[in-house]
Amino acid sequence: MRRFDLLEPSTLPEAVRLLADLGEEGKVIAGGTTLLILIKQGLFIPQKLINLKKVAGAAYIEARPGRGLRVGALTSIYDVETSPAVRQGWPILAEATHQVANIRIRNLATLGGNLSHADYQSDPPAVLTALEASVRALGPNGERTIPLRDLYLGLYETALAPDEVVSEVEVPELPAGMVGSYIRFTTRSAEDRPAANIAALLALEDGHCRELRLVVGAVCAVPCRVSAAEEKARGEPLTPALLDEIGRLASAAVDPIDDLRGSAWYKKEIVAVLARRAVEECVRRAEER
Repeated sequence: MRRFDLLEPSTLPEAVRLLADLGEEGKVIAGGTTLLILIKQGLFIPQKLINLKKVAGAAYIEARPGRGLRVGALTSIYDVETSPAVRQGWPILAEATHQVANIRIRNLATLGGNLSHADYQSDPPAVLTALEASVRALGPNGERTIPLRDLYLGLYETALAPDEVVSEVEVPELPAGMVGSYIRFTTRSAEDRPAANIAALLALEDGHCRELRLVVGAVCAVPCRVSAAEEKARGEPLTPALLDEIGRLASAAVDPIDDLRGSAWYKKEIVAVLARRAVEECVRRAEER
Protein backbone atom coordinates (compact mmCIF):
# COMPACT_ATOMS: atom_id res chain seq x y z
CA MET A 1 0.00 0.00 0.00
CA ARG A 2 1.27 3.48 -0.86
CA ARG A 3 2.22 5.58 2.16
CA PHE A 4 0.64 8.90 3.08
CA ASP A 5 1.50 11.65 5.55
CA LEU A 6 -0.67 12.03 8.67
CA LEU A 7 -1.16 15.59 9.90
CA GLU A 8 -2.77 16.28 13.29
CA PRO A 9 -3.96 19.85 13.84
CA SER A 10 -5.06 20.87 17.34
CA THR A 11 -7.76 23.33 16.23
CA LEU A 12 -10.31 23.54 13.42
CA PRO A 13 -8.84 26.80 12.04
CA GLU A 14 -5.48 25.01 11.80
CA ALA A 15 -7.16 22.17 9.90
CA VAL A 16 -8.72 24.68 7.52
CA ARG A 17 -5.33 26.28 6.86
CA LEU A 18 -3.86 22.87 6.08
CA LEU A 19 -6.71 22.13 3.67
CA ALA A 20 -6.22 25.46 1.92
CA ASP A 21 -2.45 24.93 1.64
CA LEU A 22 -2.60 21.30 0.49
CA GLY A 23 -5.44 21.63 -2.02
CA GLU A 24 -6.35 18.32 -3.65
CA GLU A 25 -3.54 16.55 -1.80
CA GLY A 26 -5.29 16.93 1.58
CA LYS A 27 -8.16 14.87 2.94
CA VAL A 28 -9.86 15.25 6.32
CA ILE A 29 -10.52 12.27 8.58
CA ALA A 30 -12.55 12.31 11.81
CA GLY A 31 -13.84 8.94 13.04
CA GLY A 32 -12.57 7.28 9.88
CA THR A 33 -15.30 4.63 9.75
CA THR A 34 -15.79 5.13 6.01
CA LEU A 35 -12.53 6.62 4.76
CA LEU A 36 -10.33 3.97 6.36
CA ILE A 37 -12.30 1.23 4.61
CA LEU A 38 -11.67 2.92 1.24
CA ILE A 39 -7.97 3.26 2.07
CA LYS A 40 -7.65 -0.40 3.14
CA GLN A 41 -9.37 -1.54 -0.04
CA GLY A 42 -7.03 0.59 -2.14
CA LEU A 43 -9.94 2.56 -3.59
CA PHE A 44 -8.62 5.88 -2.30
CA ILE A 45 -5.08 6.71 -1.20
CA PRO A 46 -4.61 10.28 0.04
CA GLN A 47 -1.27 12.01 -0.12
CA LYS A 48 -1.89 13.97 3.09
CA LEU A 49 -4.42 12.88 5.70
CA ILE A 50 -5.59 15.56 8.15
CA ASN A 51 -6.69 13.79 11.33
CA LEU A 52 -9.17 15.82 13.43
CA LYS A 53 -9.26 13.49 16.44
CA LYS A 54 -6.85 15.69 18.41
CA VAL A 55 -8.82 18.89 17.80
CA ALA A 56 -9.92 20.23 21.18
CA GLY A 57 -13.37 21.55 21.99
CA ALA A 58 -15.17 20.28 18.88
CA ALA A 59 -17.22 17.53 20.59
CA TYR A 60 -20.15 18.88 22.61
CA ILE A 61 -23.94 18.80 22.85
CA GLU A 62 -25.74 21.92 24.03
CA ALA A 63 -29.52 22.35 24.25
CA ARG A 64 -30.53 26.01 24.45
CA PRO A 65 -34.15 26.77 25.45
CA GLY A 66 -35.80 28.76 22.69
CA ARG A 67 -32.76 28.46 20.42
CA GLY A 68 -32.44 24.75 19.71
CA LEU A 69 -29.62 22.22 19.79
CA ARG A 70 -25.93 22.65 19.02
CA VAL A 71 -23.79 19.58 18.34
CA GLY A 72 -20.05 19.86 17.74
CA ALA A 73 -18.89 18.23 14.53
CA LEU A 74 -16.59 15.77 16.32
CA THR A 75 -19.32 14.52 18.66
CA SER A 76 -19.68 10.75 18.30
CA ILE A 77 -22.88 9.21 16.99
CA TYR A 78 -23.07 7.29 20.28
CA ASP A 79 -22.92 10.48 22.35
CA VAL A 80 -25.79 11.93 20.30
CA GLU A 81 -27.78 8.72 20.73
CA THR A 82 -27.37 8.64 24.52
CA SER A 83 -27.58 12.37 25.27
CA PRO A 84 -30.40 13.13 27.77
CA ALA A 85 -30.91 16.51 26.08
CA VAL A 86 -31.34 14.91 22.65
CA ARG A 87 -33.61 12.18 23.99
CA GLN A 88 -35.84 14.72 25.69
CA GLY A 89 -36.04 17.44 23.05
CA TRP A 90 -35.31 15.61 19.79
CA PRO A 91 -36.15 11.93 20.43
CA ILE A 92 -36.34 11.10 16.71
CA LEU A 93 -32.63 12.02 16.41
CA ALA A 94 -31.75 9.69 19.30
CA GLU A 95 -33.92 7.01 17.66
CA ALA A 96 -32.13 7.29 14.33
CA THR A 97 -28.57 7.49 15.68
CA HIS A 98 -29.24 4.42 17.83
CA GLN A 99 -29.77 2.43 14.62
CA VAL A 100 -26.46 3.37 12.96
CA ALA A 101 -24.44 0.18 12.35
CA ASN A 102 -23.29 -1.15 15.74
CA ILE A 103 -22.06 0.30 19.01
CA ARG A 104 -18.40 0.07 18.02
CA ILE A 105 -19.02 2.13 14.88
CA ARG A 106 -21.24 4.60 16.75
CA ASN A 107 -18.44 5.22 19.25
CA LEU A 108 -15.97 6.00 16.46
CA ALA A 109 -18.10 7.78 13.88
CA THR A 110 -18.73 11.51 14.29
CA LEU A 111 -21.87 13.41 13.35
CA GLY A 112 -19.93 15.98 11.34
CA GLY A 113 -18.02 13.28 9.50
CA ASN A 114 -21.21 11.40 8.70
CA LEU A 115 -22.81 14.46 7.14
CA SER A 116 -19.65 15.58 5.32
CA HIS A 117 -19.19 12.21 3.62
CA ALA A 118 -22.67 12.44 2.04
CA ASP A 119 -23.17 8.69 1.90
CA TYR A 120 -26.72 8.32 0.61
CA GLN A 121 -27.15 5.04 2.52
CA SER A 122 -26.90 6.63 5.94
CA ASP A 123 -29.30 7.20 8.83
CA PRO A 124 -28.80 10.75 10.20
CA PRO A 125 -29.31 12.84 7.00
CA ALA A 126 -33.01 12.03 6.52
CA VAL A 127 -33.84 12.79 10.17
CA LEU A 128 -31.80 16.00 10.28
CA THR A 129 -33.40 17.13 7.02
CA ALA A 130 -36.85 16.57 8.55
CA LEU A 131 -35.71 18.50 11.66
CA GLU A 132 -34.71 21.37 9.33
CA ALA A 133 -31.18 21.31 10.73
CA SER A 134 -28.20 23.27 9.40
CA VAL A 135 -24.44 22.83 9.48
CA ARG A 136 -21.90 25.52 10.19
CA ALA A 137 -18.99 25.32 7.78
CA LEU A 138 -15.62 26.83 8.69
CA GLY A 139 -13.34 28.03 5.89
CA PRO A 140 -10.48 30.49 5.35
CA ASN A 141 -12.96 33.38 5.22
CA GLY A 142 -14.83 32.43 8.37
CA GLU A 143 -18.02 30.50 9.07
CA ARG A 144 -21.22 30.18 7.08
CA THR A 145 -24.48 28.33 7.71
CA ILE A 146 -25.75 25.74 5.21
CA PRO A 147 -29.27 24.34 5.66
CA LEU A 148 -29.11 20.57 5.40
CA ARG A 149 -31.60 20.66 2.52
CA ASP A 150 -28.90 22.54 0.55
CA LEU A 151 -25.85 20.61 1.78
CA TYR A 152 -26.21 17.58 -0.48
CA LEU A 153 -25.68 18.13 -4.20
CA GLY A 154 -25.38 14.53 -5.39
CA LEU A 155 -23.79 11.18 -4.70
CA TYR A 156 -20.97 11.80 -2.16
CA GLU A 157 -21.06 15.48 -3.17
CA THR A 158 -21.76 18.40 -0.84
CA ALA A 159 -21.90 22.19 -0.99
CA LEU A 160 -18.77 22.35 1.19
CA ALA A 161 -15.85 24.09 -0.48
CA PRO A 162 -12.62 22.05 -0.72
CA ASP A 163 -11.10 24.13 2.10
CA GLU A 164 -14.14 24.03 4.42
CA VAL A 165 -14.93 21.68 7.30
CA VAL A 166 -18.15 21.20 9.23
CA SER A 167 -17.72 22.76 12.66
CA GLU A 168 -21.21 22.34 14.12
CA VAL A 169 -24.71 20.98 13.53
CA GLU A 170 -27.64 23.18 14.56
CA VAL A 171 -31.16 21.81 15.12
CA PRO A 172 -34.14 24.09 15.79
CA GLU A 173 -36.57 23.34 18.58
CA LEU A 174 -39.57 21.26 17.55
CA PRO A 175 -42.95 23.00 17.36
CA ALA A 176 -45.19 22.35 20.35
CA GLY A 177 -46.89 18.97 20.20
CA MET A 178 -44.82 17.63 17.31
CA VAL A 179 -43.80 13.97 17.50
CA GLY A 180 -41.52 11.93 15.27
CA SER A 181 -40.90 8.46 13.95
CA TYR A 182 -37.89 6.98 12.17
CA ILE A 183 -38.12 3.70 10.26
CA ARG A 184 -35.39 1.97 8.28
CA PHE A 185 -35.35 -1.21 6.21
CA THR A 186 -32.32 -3.40 5.56
CA THR A 187 -32.11 -6.29 3.13
CA ARG A 188 -29.30 -7.96 5.06
CA SER A 189 -28.38 -7.76 8.77
CA ALA A 190 -29.81 -5.16 11.13
CA GLU A 191 -26.34 -3.57 11.30
CA ASP A 192 -26.24 -3.06 7.54
CA ARG A 193 -26.77 0.27 5.87
CA PRO A 194 -30.43 0.89 5.10
CA ALA A 195 -31.93 0.11 1.72
CA ALA A 196 -34.49 2.79 2.58
CA ASN A 197 -35.38 4.95 5.55
CA ILE A 198 -38.14 7.38 6.45
CA ALA A 199 -38.21 10.27 8.88
CA ALA A 200 -41.66 11.60 9.77
CA LEU A 201 -42.64 14.47 12.06
CA LEU A 202 -46.27 15.22 12.82
CA ALA A 203 -48.31 17.70 14.81
CA LEU A 204 -52.03 17.00 15.29
CA GLU A 205 -54.72 19.50 16.27
CA ASP A 206 -58.25 18.33 17.08
CA GLY A 207 -57.55 15.07 15.29
CA HIS A 208 -56.39 16.81 12.10
CA CYS A 209 -52.89 17.23 10.71
CA ARG A 210 -51.50 20.65 11.61
CA GLU A 211 -48.09 19.91 10.11
CA LEU A 212 -46.40 16.91 8.52
CA ARG A 213 -42.76 16.61 7.53
CA LEU A 214 -41.81 13.52 5.56
CA VAL A 215 -38.30 12.73 4.28
CA VAL A 216 -37.10 9.65 2.40
CA GLY A 217 -33.45 8.68 2.71
CA ALA A 218 -31.03 5.99 1.51
CA VAL A 219 -32.70 5.45 -1.86
CA CYS A 220 -31.74 8.58 -3.83
CA ALA A 221 -28.47 10.48 -4.10
CA VAL A 222 -29.84 13.07 -1.64
CA PRO A 223 -32.59 12.98 1.01
CA CYS A 224 -36.00 13.59 -0.56
CA ARG A 225 -38.59 15.70 1.25
CA VAL A 226 -42.05 14.65 0.09
CA SER A 227 -43.75 18.03 -0.18
CA ALA A 228 -46.77 16.64 -2.03
CA ALA A 229 -47.63 14.34 0.88
CA GLU A 230 -47.11 17.14 3.39
CA GLU A 231 -49.53 19.40 1.50
CA LYS A 232 -52.04 16.59 1.02
CA ALA A 233 -52.16 15.90 4.75
CA ARG A 234 -52.40 19.49 5.98
CA GLY A 235 -55.69 20.15 7.76
CA GLU A 236 -56.97 16.63 7.15
CA PRO A 237 -57.73 13.70 9.47
CA LEU A 238 -55.17 10.98 8.83
CA THR A 239 -57.56 8.25 7.75
CA PRO A 240 -56.37 4.86 6.44
CA ALA A 241 -57.13 6.07 2.90
CA LEU A 242 -55.02 9.21 3.37
CA LEU A 243 -52.17 7.18 4.89
CA ASP A 244 -52.21 4.98 1.80
CA GLU A 245 -52.11 8.08 -0.41
CA ILE A 246 -49.15 9.45 1.56
CA GLY A 247 -47.31 6.18 0.87
CA ARG A 248 -48.07 6.44 -2.85
CA LEU A 249 -46.91 10.05 -2.99
CA ALA A 250 -43.66 9.16 -1.22
CA SER A 251 -43.01 6.36 -3.68
CA ALA A 252 -43.71 8.64 -6.63
CA ALA A 253 -41.38 11.35 -5.29
CA VAL A 254 -38.20 9.25 -5.28
CA ASP A 255 -35.86 8.23 -8.09
CA PRO A 256 -34.01 5.32 -6.46
CA ILE A 257 -30.51 4.10 -7.22
CA ASP A 258 -30.13 0.45 -8.22
CA ASP A 259 -27.55 -1.18 -5.94
CA LEU A 260 -26.76 -4.37 -4.05
CA ARG A 261 -29.48 -3.59 -1.49
CA GLY A 262 -32.29 -3.55 -4.01
CA SER A 263 -33.54 -2.51 -7.42
CA ALA A 264 -35.11 0.88 -8.05
CA TRP A 265 -38.54 -0.77 -8.45
CA TYR A 266 -38.16 -2.66 -5.17
CA LYS A 267 -37.10 0.45 -3.28
CA LYS A 268 -40.12 2.41 -4.53
CA GLU A 269 -42.38 -0.36 -3.22
CA ILE A 270 -40.59 -0.33 0.14
CA VAL A 271 -40.82 3.47 0.42
CA ALA A 272 -44.61 3.35 0.00
CA VAL A 273 -44.92 0.87 2.88
CA LEU A 274 -42.41 2.59 5.18
CA ALA A 275 -43.88 6.06 4.67
CA ARG A 276 -47.33 4.85 5.64
CA ARG A 277 -45.97 3.07 8.71
CA ALA A 278 -43.88 6.04 9.83
CA VAL A 279 -46.80 8.47 9.69
CA GLU A 280 -49.09 5.91 11.29
CA GLU A 281 -46.62 5.57 14.17
CA CYS A 282 -46.55 9.36 14.54
CA VAL A 283 -50.35 9.36 14.83
CA ARG A 284 -50.16 6.69 17.53
CA ARG A 285 -47.53 8.62 19.50
CA ALA A 286 -49.41 11.91 19.16
CA GLU A 287 -52.61 10.35 20.42
CA GLU A 288 -50.79 8.86 23.42
CA ARG A 289 -49.67 12.28 24.61
